[in-house]
Parts: sequence; C-alpha cells; structure tokens
Amino acid sequence: MALLPLLVVLPLLVAALVIWGNAAYDRLLITKVRSDLAVARGYFEQVLGEVGSGTQGVGASYALYQALTRHDLPALQGLLARERTRLGFDFINLYQPDGHLITADWITAQTARDAAVISPVAGTGQASLARLEANELLALAPHLAERLHIPLIATRGAVPTTRSIEDRALVMLSTTPVYGPDGNIQALLRGGVLLNQNLPLIDYINRIVYPDGSLPFDSHGTATLFMDDVRITTNVRLFQDQRAIGTRVSQVVRNAVLDHGETWLDRAFVVNDWYVSAYEPLLDGRGERVGMLYVGYLEQPFRYVKYGMLALIVGIFLVVMVLAALFSVRWARSIFRPLEQMNQTMQRVEDGDASARVGPVAARDEIGALASHFDQLLDVIDDKTRALQRWADELDAKVIERTRELAQSNASLQQAQQQLVKSEKLAAIGQLTASVAHEINNPIAVIQGNLDLMRETLGSQAAPVKAELQLLDQQIDRMRLIVTQLLQYARPTEYAGYVEAVDVNRALEDSLVLVAHLLAHTHIDVERDLQATAWAGINRQELQQVVINLLINAIQAMPGGGRLRLRTRNRNELVTDGRAGVLIEISDTGPGLSPKVRERLFRPFFTTKNDGNGLGLWISVGLVERYGGSIEGLNREELGDSVQGATFRVWLLSEPLSPETPAASMEPRRA
Repeated sequence: MALLPLLVVLPLLVAALVIWGNAAYDRLLITKVRSDLAVARGYFEQVLGEVGSGTQGVGASYALYQALTRHDLPALQGLLARERTRLGFDFINLYQPDGHLITADWITAQTARDAAVISPVAGTGQASLARLEANELLALAPHLAERLHIPLIATRGAVPTTRSIEDRALVMLSTTPVYGPDGNIQALLRGGVLLNQNLPLIDYINRIVYPDGSLPFDSHGTATLFMDDVRITTNVRLFQDQRAIGTRVSQVVRNAVLDHGETWLDRAFVVNDWYVSAYEPLLDGRGERVGMLYVGYLEQPFRYVKYGMLALIVGIFLVVMVLAALFSVRWARSIFRPLEQMNQTMQRVEDGDASARVGPVAARDEIGALASHFDQLLDVIDDKTRALQRWADELDAKVIERTRELAQSNASLQQAQQQLVKSEKLAAIGQLTASVAHEINNPIAVIQGNLDLMRETLGSQAAPVKAELQLLDQQIDRMRLIVTQLLQYARPTEYAGYVEAVDVNRALEDSLVLVAHLLAHTHIDVERDLQATAWAGINRQELQQVVINLLINAIQAMPGGGRLRLRTRNRNELVTDGRAGVLIEISDTGPGLSPKVRERLFRPFFTTKNDGNGLGLWISVGLVERYGGSIEGLNREELGDSVQGATFRVWLLSEPLSPETPAASMEPRRA
C-alpha cells in the first residue's frame, strides 16, 4: 500500500513525459528544418532575382547601346564577356528582334552557324526556371556541354527507371529587350545560370543556411537542387570525396512533392543516412513543377541527444522513486512489523507449534492491543484443543472396533451386489434380444411360406426368376442365422457349442485369412510369434469369432497403418499356478487404452466407434468365460513394451487330450 503510488503513478507519469518529450523534440526538429528551408528558398529567389535584374541592367547600359549602334561585334563580345564574369552568369547572349543570334562571349564561326533562333517575343526581364533539352542548352551555351551529362546512380526506394544518364538542363533564365532612342526594340538580351553541377551555388546556399557552428552535437547540414527527382547539384556525399550527384529521391518524397505539390517536412533517408529533411517544389515560368529544393541536417546526433535526455529524465525519476520507496518503507515498518509477527505466529501454529505466541511488541496502539488479544485467544484454543483430543481418542477407539465388524460383513455384501448387478444386466439384455428374435421369426416364416407357395403355384413358369428366388432363400437363411445368433447371445448356456481340442496357432492363421480383405486396404504389417504347443478346450467357431472380433478392433485402431503382433504361449511358461492352459495375445500400435475406456471396456453397448454396437467385446468375454477362460485389455507399456498401443490377452484352459491326436478324431462334448 505504501509503495503503490510510487510503483504505479510515477511510472505512468514517466511514460507520459517520455512520450510527450519525444513528440515535442521531433516537432522542434521539424520547426528547425522548416525555417532552414525558408532561408534557402529566400536566397534561391534572391539569386533568381539577380539573374533578372542583372540581365535588365546590361540591356539598359549605354555601353551596349553604343556598341550596338556602331555594329561593333568585337566590342559587343567583349562587353558581354565582362558582364557575364561580373554577374556570375554561365551565359549572356545578344539576339536580333527576330530571334537570330547577334553575338555572345563564347561565339565562334562554327557556333554562330549552329546557334538556334529564339522566340522573337520580347521578355519582361524577370528571371524564371526553365527545364531545357540538351540541344536547347547547347544552342544557348555550347561551352556548358560537360556539365550536362550526369550518370544516374541506382538509389534505394527511388522510382524504377530505364534511363542511365540525365542530359537535360535546369537553368535560371532571363530575357530582356534592348530599346533604341525611338523606343523600338533593337535587340534581345538573354542571360542565365545553369544549375546542373553548379557546386559554388549549392555550397553558398548551404553556408547561408548552415554556417559553421549553427548545428550542435557535430551534426552537419546539406542542401540540394533537384531536376525532377535527380540530384543535379548537392553537397550530400555519396562517399567521402564524391558528391551524390546523379542519385535520386525516394518514391514517397517524389509523389508528395512533384506529383502533389506538397512541402515535405519529416525525417528521410538521404543517400546513405537519415536526415531531418525539407523538400519544396520548384516551378518554371509556366507554373509546372520541374524540380525540388532540399535542405536537411543529420538526424543521428540529435537522436542520441534525445535518447540521452529521455534517459536522464527516466534516471532522475528512478532515483526519486528509490529514495521515496526507502522512506515510505521505513515509515511504514512501525505498522507492518507487528502484523508480520502475528502472521509468523499463525504460521507456526498451523505448522503444529501450539506453544507459539506473538509476545510483547513495541507498538502501544490498536495493533499492540490486537497482538495481546491474539496471544490470549491462542491460550484458550490450546486448552480446548487438548480436551477435544482426549475425546477424539476415545471416539476413534470405538469407531475402529465398529469398523472392523462392518468390514467383515461388507465384503460378502459387495460381492453379492456386483453379481446381482451383472445378472440383472444380462437378464435385461437377454430378454430384449429374445423378444427381438421372436418378433423377427414370425415375418420370416410368412415370407418363407409365401415364397414356397409362389414356387409351387408358378411351377415351370418360375424358371425365369429362379435365380431371384434362390437369392431370397439365401437371404431368409441369413436372417434365420442372425436370429439364432441373437438367441445365442440371449441364452448362451442353451446355445453353447461343442468343446474341441483346438490348435490356437492354426485358429489365428485361419482368422487372418478371414480379415485379409481388411488388411489389404491398410499399411499394417503382421508379426507372428506363435510358440504355444498346448491345445485349448473350446469350440473352434466361437474361438474364431472372438479372435476375429479382436483383430478387427486392432485394425480399426490403426487407420494410418502400423504393426499387428500375434503371440501365443503355454500358460505354465508365464504363470506357475499349476493350471494347464494357453495364452493368446493380439497387440496393435494404435493410441492405446485410456483409463476411461478401460473402465467400461467389456460393458455391453459401449463403443468408441460411430458405426459400432458395443456388443463385440461383451460377447467375446461371454464366449471365453463359458469355457473357463478370461480376457483382459492392457496397454503395451504395462507389459514392458517400448512402443505405444493396446494388447488383448485371451487365457484359455487346455483340453485334457494328447496334442498329437487330430482334433477331427476326438469325440466332441457339450460345454
């Protein structure tokens, strides 16, 4: 009770604090990368604006106007070269109002002939992004060809592609008109910056967003420009000295940013590590998404710090819990210590120490008074117990004497009761069977009489149905045989067969032949160990009936196959009781006999099969006991076998005749 608030409430508070702290820390990281993306976007838009303003400044310069008026191509070419270097452009070209190239700082005779014609529509001077094919960029600046071809590197999680090289260009492009003194357009000036492999630009963005020392815990930030989903310039490292140019963004990020125009703010796997990342779509002049701007920083150091902070919080709570628990236990000891003494005393009394007492306790409150009353109660109980013990000893002596008298009469009564129950069961079954047999005999007689009358009346005309009439005769005989067997079950003493000297080994072999059709459809191996030399005194047909019943039960116990063992021995080899006899054992490798089954095994109408009537074993016991034998069912483990299964043992008495005398020559006698 004292520790319950500490062991339940505090852990719940710690868990809630850990969950909240983890979520809050993650939100802080996302807020940080969102602000980093805003800084990167601001600088990127500034560079884009500088491309537009720089182009406009050159187009409005007086030096360009003078050189253009004099048609001084060398002066124009030198001017454009100086301005391109000053502005940091990758190209700045001068075109006629109809779009034909006038000159550029990179122009030669060959490149002048290959220069493409641009749209004659004058631009506004505002710079915008443009995604150009390779031939379009080479027409603007053929000297940038080496920065176009970017081999694509297979990237985990990216959208599958059959392309191996990215040769398109993403450029900041601005076109501005050059006006004459009359206000007419004299030329078009186009300038731009190629973003493909533009390492100075991306490194400068990275320094603006993540200056040295801006990220704690040895984390580092990265920035990347994508054309579609391909990194065209980045400071993310593929290896130590190789940038991850040509790698691609994951499919999840591509779908969110390029397909749906969303801004991605979450942790993402970038090339070879996890980063807290921000992706934003880049739009061209027509508003189409042509690429992405990315910033992010390595997550691992922050993750370690987060886990460290959470561990520190949990550690502080654990220390507080331990200190509070020690204080609470020490404070509660004055209450539960006397209770422990009383509990120990009760335990000693239960173990038989009647002299155990709590004794004096330090507490002088209600608990101390309870301990004193408890000792007084134990003294009273001890006195009463000794008195009860004396009375119990006297009563036990009288009960033992009376029990001895009852036991002597109970043994004979129990034996008579069992015999009476068995007789009543047999009588009831016999009466039922005799009634059924009697009721069946009447219609059999009517059928047989009418069949004979039909045969006599038809005479020679019965020849076409002679086979059918014979089949009816056979079925009537079969019904009579069934009735006879029912009467035999009802009154076994009136239908007992003749006693013969039977070779049990031969009887087993003959029975196997009769169940061969059942064995043919199974995977059961038959093992014979027939060593009996004595002959049994029993009716041969009834012995076969018993053996076949046991064989069928064994086969049905092994539906998936197994081993059927047949074994015979002389009784004097197993039991030295002076009685001559024969033992027959039929063993299977089925599931064996459970205690519940063994208890009801030889009772009438008990069966474990859905299609059985439960009379087979009961009839077999009656047949064997009629000739002085017995049947018992055991598990093979009880006989010392190492395999699972059941064994049925049939004990038979020997016929007092010489085994060498053939059974056919002996005088049969009634059982």
